[in-house]
Amino acid sequence: MACRRLALVFALTLTLALAGVGVGRAHAATTSPTEGVVVVTTNLALENARAAGTGIVLTRSGEVLTNNHVIRGATTIKVVVPQSHHTYRARVLGYDLVDDVALLKLQGASGLATATRGNSATLKVGQATRAVGNAHGRGTLVTTAGRVTGLNRSIAIRDVQGDVARLEGLIKTSARLVPGDSGGPLLDAAGRVIGINTAGSPSFVFQTPSDGYAIPINRALAVAGQIEAGRSSPSVHIGATAFVGLALADAPNGTAVTTVLPGSPAAKAGLERGDVITAFDARPVARVGDLRRLLLTKHPGDSVTLAYTDTLGNKTKATIVLASGPPQ
Repeated sequence: MACRRLALVFALTLTLALAGVGVGRAHAATTSPTEGVVVVTTNLALENARAAGTGIVLTRSGEVLTNNHVIRGATTIKVVVPQSHHTYRARVLGYDLVDDVALLKLQGASGLATATRGNSATLKVGQATRAVGNAHGRGTLVTTAGRVTGLNRSIAIRDVQGDVARLEGLIKTSARLVPGDSGGPLLDAAGRVIGINTAGSPSFVFQTPSDGYAIPINRALAVAGQIEAGRSSPSVHIGATAFVGLALADAPNGTAVTTVLPGSPAAKAGLERGDVITAFDARPVARVGDLRRLLLTKHPGDSVTLAYTDTLGNKTKATIVLASGPPQ
């Protein structure tokens, strides 16, 4: 994926043009490939890091489409419109873990230029493309040319935290992507968005430019429509993300607590390093991924019960009121 963290590392912790759902209507092609494209910068305070990527403006009131891995783990999100240098704070409306799509809302935005949407269902191998992105996170939009070299491609990718995800149905292009390009538009010859730049190689971390992979815009807009409609699913989370305040690792008999963040809901409930979580609201937790998926179904303010074994071998339970935290 082409998102830039410190030292050019990606920010993952790790679909039809819809009318009437707030993602805008198709219109004539833009004259500039950078119109409706914005720079996204995030602060990952819990990891003492920053990340940078790109976004696509869908509505004049400030709905922005990007990759989920661009905003994953973000405690704050800043979006800059390069043409006007206007800066906005953004909140996350929702995100899709499977399709790697996120929808943002810029606070106080109006009258923004929007990107022109194309139709990814009509793409053919050999078509000319241009990729636009915040190359290397420098805050300047760069355009690179190429062609569609493959359709319906699948890649398995591993992020910097060791999580593995599989992205399917991707567009492959010879337009080279570099860190920072994630979330930007892949354009056709007429300047219409046909995809979201998502990966520069089958890895979230890479050192040299390569061919690129993009999520078809039809699929991404369908996810945006689902988010706007408030329809959550096992992979789509709506609104703010629930937060426990634990760093975890897989253990033979459950999920081991490696860090408890001071002042977090978990800390207030008395959990400590070395405790092993075995259940979340009476549902078994065998791996870290189990807890993440269960947490994704909750929202800040919800009460949950964690069953765990403490460092002395005692089995106990704690009721926790979830706080608001960074997106997964």
